[in-house]
Amino acid sequence: MKKIIAVMLAFVMVLGLVACGGSDKPAAKNDSNVQKVIQEAEGLTLEELCKKAIEESNGATFYGVGNSSRGKSALPLFIEYLQTIDPNYTLNFEWQQPKNNKIFDQLTADSMKEKGTFAVTLIQDGNQIESKMVKTGILDTFIPLDWANANGIKAADYKGYLPLQTLNKVFEYNCTGSKTFTNCWDFVAEGEHGLFMDIDSEIVGKNFLYMLTKDEYAGYLKDAFDKLPADKQAQFKPVIDSLEADAKDLGLGANGAYALAWIKLWVESYAAQPDDGPICNTLVDKSATDQFGLLVYSKLRSVEESDTISKNNIKVAAYQDGYEGIGGYGYCHYMFVPDNSPLPWTACAFIAFITCTVDGFSAWGKDMGGYSSNPTVAAGTEEKYGHSKGGMNEAGEVEFECKNDRGYDWWIKEGKLVIEDPEYCASVAFTVGSWIEMLTKYKVD
Repeated sequence: MKKIIAVMLAFVMVLGLVACGGSDKPAAKNDSNVQKVIQEAEGLTLEELCKKAIEESNGATFYGVGNSSRGKSALPLFIEYLQTIDPNYTLNFEWQQPKNNKIFDQLTADSMKEKGTFAVTLIQDGNQIESKMVKTGILDTFIPLDWANANGIKAADYKGYLPLQTLNKVFEYNCTGSKTFTNCWDFVAEGEHGLFMDIDSEIVGKNFLYMLTKDEYAGYLKDAFDKLPADKQAQFKPVIDSLEADAKDLGLGANGAYALAWIKLWVESYAAQPDDGPICNTLVDKSATDQFGLLVYSKLRSVEESDTISKNNIKVAAYQDGYEGIGGYGYCHYMFVPDNSPLPWTACAFIAFITCTVDGFSAWGKDMGGYSSNPTVAAGTEEKYGHSKGGMNEAGEVEFECKNDRGYDWWIKEGKLVIEDPEYCASVAFTVGSWIEMLTKYKVD
């Protein structure tokens, strides 16, 4: 009965807004307090949001949870920003980073309370976000007005989730030997064993495999296959042919068998690793001759030069002349407000601050390999930190070629980055996902 009443009230409110010439965005179906705050907040500038936040949370404690620990670094910057408006403003805060994909369980448990603990979350894995967090009503999307304006859209018209940033995992190989990787099919050739975080440990890796079956990316794999010499094509063609029926059964497009073949060969050959940090540390060592991996690009920032370790011991595959096919994959950190957030105005102001200002994004933007979804912030971040010349020395000479980050636009267009699409991942998680599970079941490392 409560749900029926809520729906009726929401309908009445929509009619009222239309009659009064109000918001273009209808009230949410269950019209929760947080959703009402979000609806109003999407019409306010950052400065206006900050005044609301100060009124709501002065002297309070703000709890955040996220897949990135850097939320803890961004919150002091946010507080300093609010203090430029009200010097007497104070805010205590705690930031948690659950391990082993426990963030979904943690948010689900917190959603059972009338008023939750967590004010805001930064979360990855579009598939589980779609199925476990959004469709269940646990998390709400807030689109800042300034972010929408920077992207040339209306907040009310935007249908997706709000990405703070896109991160990329790219193919890198140790170049101390003579071996080169000039085509993405080289990474699944016989005898190759790429270093990769296990797909059951970090689920965005499984989303990468899902995305390969989308027509656009399956087409990239087909095009790259066509550019292989005949002898290499002959190695892969029997596998591709054997998967034509599976591709049809799974409802994939014309090049679906190429995607399934690459996935099968990759899953059966990669050497599972616990984290991207150790993968990076392995590859930059001169003893790792001819090894390669698929790992977070930004890990190169932490490499310290020594007699045996150097960033010059690796190459980014997609940066090499003549490289063909996918250069890696990209996934997002999304910002959400829990539907029972205890401080929704402050959460909205924090989200606007980190997505709409260079200073707010700096906790992430100071390092290469993380790209703001706000084009204004992205340009300001590059101007401030100069990642495109991150491998240059003071004399203007290239010291570490792998650190000259070519940026989001290059990675999308030239690097053929495979970008996570939460809706697509969720749509194939059962079909393609079950097919991949069969591969992993019999995988032998």
